[in-house]
Amino acid sequence: MSLGTRIKHLRIERGLTQLDIASQLDMGRSNLGHIENDRVTPTSEDLQKMADILNTTTDYLLGRDLSTATIPDWATHKDKRDFKKLLEEDGEIMFDGVPMSPADRIRVMDVLTGLFWEAKQMNKHKKKADPQNDAPDDPKG
Repeated sequence: MSLGTRIKHLRIERGLTQLDIASQLDMGRSNLGHIENDRVTPTSEDLQKMADILNTTTDYLLGRDLSTATIPDWATHKDKRDFKKLLEEDGEIMFDGVPMSPADRIRVMDVLTGLFWEAKQMNKHKKKADPQNDAPDDPKG
């Protein structure tokens, strides 16, 4: 999903108009329209202001949030590889047989991100707490 698409979907999700955001950025509504349609790239200052207005991060707007900013410190290289594989599966997400909108897809991916890392952490704690994992196999039996 592109920068402009993320901005547009978050704006709509937050119930804001292009004019609402453009006026806070001290730019014309059509300029924000060009940003949302990926015809113009916002300055880093405007990008930061947009993130603040939309109550998100610049990493999220740039598409990096799901792959880097949310990875916990304890994640191993294998954990990161597994997570990247999950995110790269670009199949259509359906609900009750109806394709989800890009904004809903982002929300689902946010939830999946949290659940993925929670499950990984629980499995790591479970393995540490299970003494069977540390016991050598008995060759007799």
